[in-house]
Amino acid sequence: MPGPGPEGYDAAPFVPEKADLRRLREAAAGCRGCPLYRDATQTVFGTGEPSARVVLVGEQPGDQEDRQGEPFVGPAGGVLKRALAEAGIDPAEAYVTNAVKHFKFERQERGKRRIHKAPGLREISACKPWLASELRLIDPEVVVALGATAGKSLLGPSFRVTQQRGVPLPLPVPDGAGEGGQEGEGAGALVATIHPSAVLRADAAARAEAYAGLVSDLGVAARLLRG
Repeated sequence: MPGPGPEGYDAAPFVPEKADLRRLREAAAGCRGCPLYRDATQTVFGTGEPSARVVLVGEQPGDQEDRQGEPFVGPAGGVLKRALAEAGIDPAEAYVTNAVKHFKFERQERGKRRIHKAPGLREISACKPWLASELRLIDPEVVVALGATAGKSLLGPSFRVTQQRGVPLPLPVPDGAGEGGQEGEGAGALVATIHPSAVLRADAAARAEAYAGLVSDLGVAARLLRG
């Protein structure tokens, strides 16, 4: 099995060439491209059909996703499914994945509870070859970046969800390079919004507004899909 790079942050050696989604998923189960695999239960790869017109990219698996091996099966997933339906996107017709495929967490002091910890730029960059391969195979019309981590993976470290959410943006080519190795744009569009977990974290007074904003941003993606 290939090993990670000198710093231990590079999934590229584990990504098989000319593989379909099934083969990618199988290979990702053995990824050792960054240290996150050591404590996570398993790799959580994307789910959905290769013919999906829209790809939803989240941050990383949460506690429930890590245990069950599927993305967005926890509380944030419930919020996302409801918001998609209200925005006019059938959740069953979307491909759902994360920018980072392993759960990053820290344990609560004197307890067994695992507390989510946001992935860093090295982990986002290390895992990008998996996301790039998914996007190349699916070639979606629209990609929705759910939160800052997904946005940084797709658009670079300067991305700010508060400044770039809810508007159609050019979708970079999946490997981040165009002709001659320069940054380029693909044929699809990208729409950024908050991660659905932000709705759950909001206090009672702000929760309805946060949810309405999520639905509104997803509505932009829905209109793009309708043409």
